[in-house]
Amino acid sequence: MVLRIFGFSIAVTIVSIIVAFVYGSWEAVALVVILGILEVSLSFDNAVINATVLRRMSEFWQKIFLTIGIIIAVFGMRLVFPLVIVWAASGLGPVAALDLALNPPADDAPYFPNGDPSYETLITDAHPQIAAFGGMFLLMLFLGFIFEEREHTWLSWIEKPLQKAGKLDMLAVVVAGVLLVLTAEFLAEDEKISTVMVSGVLGMVTYIAVNGLGNLFHIPGEDEDEEASSGPSDLAKATGKAGFFLFLYLEVLDASFSFDGVIGAFAITADPIIIALGLGFIGAMFVRSLTVFLVRKGTLDDYVYLEHGAHWAIGALATILLVSIGVHINEIITGLVGVVLIGLSFWSSVRRNKRIEAEGGTAEVELEKA
Repeated sequence: MVLRIFGFSIAVTIVSIIVAFVYGSWEAVALVVILGILEVSLSFDNAVINATVLRRMSEFWQKIFLTIGIIIAVFGMRLVFPLVIVWAASGLGPVAALDLALNPPADDAPYFPNGDPSYETLITDAHPQIAAFGGMFLLMLFLGFIFEEREHTWLSWIEKPLQKAGKLDMLAVVVAGVLLVLTAEFLAEDEKISTVMVSGVLGMVTYIAVNGLGNLFHIPGEDEDEEASSGPSDLAKATGKAGFFLFLYLEVLDASFSFDGVIGAFAITADPIIIALGLGFIGAMFVRSLTVFLVRKGTLDDYVYLEHGAHWAIGALATILLVSIGVHINEIITGLVGVVLIGLSFWSSVRRNKRIEAEGGTAEVELEKA
C-alpha cells in the first residue's frame, strides 16, 4: 500500500533530480533536494488538514484533486504564481518576467547595473501583501476550528473556554479583523499599511466565501455514520456541487499554505526552474501522497488529536506569516513549529488509545458510545 501511494512521488523525485543535474549539475541537485525537504516540513500540517477534507469527497473528486489539483499546485503556485507577482510589480510582460527570473544580476545582487530590480527583489517586496492574504485566510481557518464545539478536545484547558466563547456570533471575524488592524498598524511599513489591509481583508473574504459555499452544498447526514458506506471514513461522500466546492476550498487552502514555502525558497535560490522542481515536483507531490496515505489508512480516525494539532500548527503559521510582515522569521522555525505541534498531538493520541485499551475498550468503541 505504501509503495502504491508513494511510488509515483518517488518516481517524480528521481526524474526531477535528473532534470536538475542536467540543468545545473550537482549544485542544482542539492538545491532541489533542500527545497523538497523544506516544502514537506512546512506542509505536513497541510497534508493533515487536506486529509480531513479529502475523506469527505467522493472518489471522483479525490481523483480530480490528485490530478488537476497537483497541476495547479506544481505549475500554478510554484512556477506561475511568482511570475504573476513580478508581472504585477514590474509591469513586465510574461516573457520579460521569465527572462528576468532566468537571468539574475551578477553575484545575486538585488539590482541590475542599470538600476532595475532583480526577480528576487520584486518577490521579496511583495511579501507583505502575500503574507497578509495567506495569514488571514489561515487564521480564519484556525479560528473557525477552535471556536467550534467538538466532541474531543486536545488542549482542553484552552480549547473548552474558546469553544464556549465561540457561541458568540461572528467572533472569528471580529478577532481576525482586530489582529489585521494591529498587524497593519504596528508591523507594516507606512507605505504598505493600506496594501496589507486590503490583502488581509481579501484573505478573510476568500475564506468566508469558499467556506460558505461549501456549507451551502453540505450533504445531509454527512456527519452521521452510514452503515452502507465503505472505506476509511464513515462520512457520506460529497459529490456534484458539494464535491466541487470542497475541491475549490482545498485548492485555496493549499495555495495559502504554499505562500511561506515559495517566499522561503527565495532565501535559498531565485531560479524559478529549481524552485518548481524542488517545491512542486518533489515537495508538493509528497504532500499529496501523504494526504492520500492519511485518508486510506484512516489515520485521523485512529489518532483523534492529529486534526487538533494540525489546526494549532495552522494558527502558528498564520501568526508567523503576519509577524513576518515586519520581522524576518527563519524558515527553519516555521517548519519546526508545525512538526512539533503535530508530533505532540500524535503522541497524545497514542497515549489516549493505550489508556482506552487498558480499560478494556478501543477508540472506536468509545466513539460509538459517545
